[in-house]
Amino acid sequence: MSPRSARTKGTRFGTTAVHCGPGPDPATGALWPPIVLSATFAQEAPGKHKGFEYSRTRNPTRVALEKALADLEGGAHGLAFASGCAAASAVVHLLSTGDHIVAGNDLYGGTYRLFTNVYARFGIETSYVDTTDLAAVKKAMRPKTRLVWVETPSNPLLRITDLRAIAALSHERGALVAVDNTFATPALQRPLEHGADLVVHSTTKYLGGHSDVVGGAIVLDDPKLRDDLAYLQNAVGGVPGVLDSYLVFRGLKTLAIRMETHGRNAERIAGFLGGHRAVERVMWPGLRDHPGHGLAARQMTGFGGMISVVLRGGLEAGLRLVSGTKLFRCAESLGGVESLIEHPASMTHASIPKAEREKAGLSDGLVRLSVGIEDPEDLVEDLRQALRPDRA
Repeated sequence: MSPRSARTKGTRFGTTAVHCGPGPDPATGALWPPIVLSATFAQEAPGKHKGFEYSRTRNPTRVALEKALADLEGGAHGLAFASGCAAASAVVHLLSTGDHIVAGNDLYGGTYRLFTNVYARFGIETSYVDTTDLAAVKKAMRPKTRLVWVETPSNPLLRITDLRAIAALSHERGALVAVDNTFATPALQRPLEHGADLVVHSTTKYLGGHSDVVGGAIVLDDPKLRDDLAYLQNAVGGVPGVLDSYLVFRGLKTLAIRMETHGRNAERIAGFLGGHRAVERVMWPGLRDHPGHGLAARQMTGFGGMISVVLRGGLEAGLRLVSGTKLFRCAESLGGVESLIEHPASMTHASIPKAEREKAGLSDGLVRLSVGIEDPEDLVEDLRQALRPDRA
């Protein structure tokens, strides 16, 4: 029996979310893990300790979070980082000069910046393709392709990639598959079950869930890869603080019920926007006319709380909408309990050159919504007033 099936047997996700992690503290019976602020730990003799030496290497509060993350993704090992970018950086650190990455051309701008502006200087080249097109992925691969990086749903166009097909192709060519599961979360999608080698998260988003912490994570099964990444976690040092670890751990406990509400609210708002005369296109995987709807229905257990929309008035109309909402706050990030709205071309994806954005289908008029858990009718009314013609 695999570590995944052994761990999750007999419990549904909502129950796993509440009970994920190490369980009551054996010393005190505390239901929640202690917040251990110590930077260092006493040793009985040189090299003889209780599993902890120095908090950059290992900390009890972070260990509790890492176990909880593994539980939720159904993986054998979890590793926590100071941010999603730190987690992504650790994955790229597995590669060497001359190695090659194939990545989605519709992905978070910070990931593009990391691959193109940082690691390219060290001789690690990245090719960007539409990962929903398996032929394009195959064509982009080289003998030195060591990593295929996928977002599904993608950020911000909500494209859906067939994880089983990508995993089969990548493994046939000797490449690892890393899936950024930030948008879906393990509540809706568990990429390890579809053949992925690594699952990466910005825990800042839905996993933390309250816009009050920055963090990242990697979950995986392979023990050798885990040891390699744990070495990098310690050596490079991009680890979360103890209080950050605790806040993410706390957020995980309500993940299931929050994701259910995010998805239900998104369905209501996607329906409203799809019927509005000012809207040219709505992107949400739950819509039946979404190109990836059928695959999303098979690969996921829900469609998530992220929506992207293109308005008929283009850039000016998009900027008016972002500036005109009251409940939807104009801010970067996503996945908190509150609703957010942003303009990717000038905010989260500004680091991607305009020509590259347009090539990927990310127009200057596109607006991204992170639908919160407020009453959906209040959110609809907010969008309705922001879309009024007299606001032009």
